[in-house]
Amino acid sequence: MLTGKKIVLGVSGGIAAYKAAALTSKLVQAGAEVKVIMTPSAKKFVAPTTFQALSRQPVYTDTFDEQDPSQIQHIDVADWADLVLLAPATANLIGKLANGLADDMLTTTLLATEAPVYIAPAMNVHMYSHPAVLKNMHQLDEWGFRFIEPGEGYLACGYVGKGRLEEPLTIVEVLENEMRKSQLLSGKKVLISAGPTQEKIDPVRYFTNPSTGKMGYALARQAKALGADVTLVSGPVHLDTPQGVKRVDVTTAEEMYEEMLRHFHDHDLVIKSAAVADYRPKVTYDHKMKKSPGDYAVEMERTKDILAELGARKEHQYLVGFAAETQDMEEYGRQKLEKKNLNAVVVNDVSAEGAGFGHDTNVSLWITKSGKSETFPLMSKDELAERILKRAAEEMSGDDV
Repeated sequence: MLTGKKIVLGVSGGIAAYKAAALTSKLVQAGAEVKVIMTPSAKKFVAPTTFQALSRQPVYTDTFDEQDPSQIQHIDVADWADLVLLAPATANLIGKLANGLADDMLTTTLLATEAPVYIAPAMNVHMYSHPAVLKNMHQLDEWGFRFIEPGEGYLACGYVGKGRLEEPLTIVEVLENEMRKSQLLSGKKVLISAGPTQEKIDPVRYFTNPSTGKMGYALARQAKALGADVTLVSGPVHLDTPQGVKRVDVTTAEEMYEEMLRHFHDHDLVIKSAAVADYRPKVTYDHKMKKSPGDYAVEMERTKDILAELGARKEHQYLVGFAAETQDMEEYGRQKLEKKNLNAVVVNDVSAEGAGFGHDTNVSLWITKSGKSETFPLMSKDELAERILKRAAEEMSGDDV
């Protein structure tokens, strides 16, 4: 799976840099073309000539050492890469990347590349569990960077625990599996809705719901990782756009209706995970309403049913809906599947501990029009998103949708 792939290997200054030499050799043996970028600290552990001999490519160590005056080297290398691998990735490098810092050849290249970036951390066990490091890794994960978890064992500092750079052969196997996975939705266009809507009463008040958009954003992130061209129609959320995903921001149910219909016709897989308001105030006010004695009633009217409209217009699309239930999940899921003319429905058990709005995990039931069903136990929303997309891809490749 790595034959012909152009890989930029970023080596930062940790004792595990010596393993990067073996990793370079393994990648070349797997058929990849490898260019190595070293930080100044990395050169304290391994000489650049080692990587040059193993990769048979120039090794980059200085942003200002332009080897070809006709090109700006960090831009040229960033554009050249099919993927970027950081191994070892120190706490310092992870911190720089998470905060957009670029003070050497490696970090400037990282900010310039649009290739997927894989991060293989290596550091002391206590450094790896430090809140600042965990925060930085969480930020990078939200942006769509992919981590190759460190192994556990004896560390150079004398501690035993998690923080040891994963073995070169294992890293190569991970990349091969990722390349295989990235072809699952290659060439497919995926449209996803996420988050809540806000239905205004006056300039300072609105009706909404507790949706955070985490499930929809996980779907967008994983669809991109599986090779899809992804468009994300998002209600108001406090989440960063996944790397490489086209995001369309909306506020109201009507705006989401318009954007979903506008993009629907030329997409292959459409997933409606947004929590759209079923009702909105019949009358809205241009000025703030003042408090007055007694009760106040708001007359509501129905919003347009986005999922039903998509189901009615469906031609070649594989359409997936979401349902939040607390009981009789399969019964209500199958009713929604038929009523909305869906290909599949994901029923979330919002009564389960750790599931539902605001959580990083979910418990779900997958039901398809073709008669298949599968229970997904408590798992992270990213893991659930990958499973949903894989099941949808299998159906799309094998069934008439």
